[in-house]
Amino acid sequence: METLTLEKPQSLTAKDFSSDMEVKWCPGCGDYSILKQVQTVFPDLGIPKENFVFISGIGCSSRFSYYMDTYGMHSIHGRAAAIASGVKAANPELSVWVVSGDGDSMSIGGNHFIHLMRKNFDINYLMFNNQIYSLTKGQYSPTSEKGKITKTSPYGSIEEPFNPSELALGAKASFVARTLDRDPKHMQGILRRAHQHRGTSFVEVYQNCPVFNDGAFFAFSDKETKKEEALQLEDGKPLVFGNDDDKGIILDGLTPVIVDLKEGGRGRDELWIHDEKDKTKANLIARFFDTAFDGHHFPRPFGVIYAEERPTYEDNMAAQIELQKEKKGKQPLQKILSGDKTWTIF
Repeated sequence: METLTLEKPQSLTAKDFSSDMEVKWCPGCGDYSILKQVQTVFPDLGIPKENFVFISGIGCSSRFSYYMDTYGMHSIHGRAAAIASGVKAANPELSVWVVSGDGDSMSIGGNHFIHLMRKNFDINYLMFNNQIYSLTKGQYSPTSEKGKITKTSPYGSIEEPFNPSELALGAKASFVARTLDRDPKHMQGILRRAHQHRGTSFVEVYQNCPVFNDGAFFAFSDKETKKEEALQLEDGKPLVFGNDDDKGIILDGLTPVIVDLKEGGRGRDELWIHDEKDKTKANLIARFFDTAFDGHHFPRPFGVIYAEERPTYEDNMAAQIELQKEKKGKQPLQKILSGDKTWTIF
């Protein structure tokens, strides 16, 4: 009797996800780091390589889909979320990843962005935020800080910028996180968490543009400043920061307050404990953005700001289809489209 030998699943490496396309970003661009971390993490996700799909819009970041050796589509400006939704609805088994920039997501694609958040497809949305339009050579973007001097704002931008995490939460996102290109280990952890989440995972990645907005986020990663300027969020852990972990954040009602934890300061038993599932507190954390809450300077949060498990769009759609099949049986498409009310015109 012949014995059948089952082949073991082929183990994947980062090289398996690297295409043969020449990577064409400017030297020093933060996109290189993001690409490297994605290719490093993907072999460990336990998904067949052919089940990954990357959808990108327009912008420097959107070249990403060429550099991943997966299925993908370099789509049109601002429409990556809509196209990714269609891909996921048609084949829910795929692991769908959107790559977009702050201009592509928050400006022309803003309408598609907010509706993807509320619909909650099981899609991973990576927004590369460099606070500038780089591909079109340095105009201010929806996330550029007020007063930003650029080619289209020579006297400084007079607009209030979007805070992407706050916007995503307002649009009912079920997963919101922030990381940055200069912290590879942190980014890898966030990518894994985004993949594990069932629902739309919004990950804002601070990404340096060395040509048109160099150093915009260096304060959050430079050795001399990062402990004072960056707040590392961990579920179930207190909000503590500072060079010697000597500063903490407490809640006075619903007002965040920074306290001194040095000898003689307020005790650690009063500190705010991060809870990823608390939407009210997540909205407050998202607003730790430069000067907030009575003008006080707060550190910028990094990590998972909010994570809520709720039914995905594709799960609800499948359940609705099955329910209608049980009620009405299979029907011709024309009958479904025409509905119950028809008119005959003589």
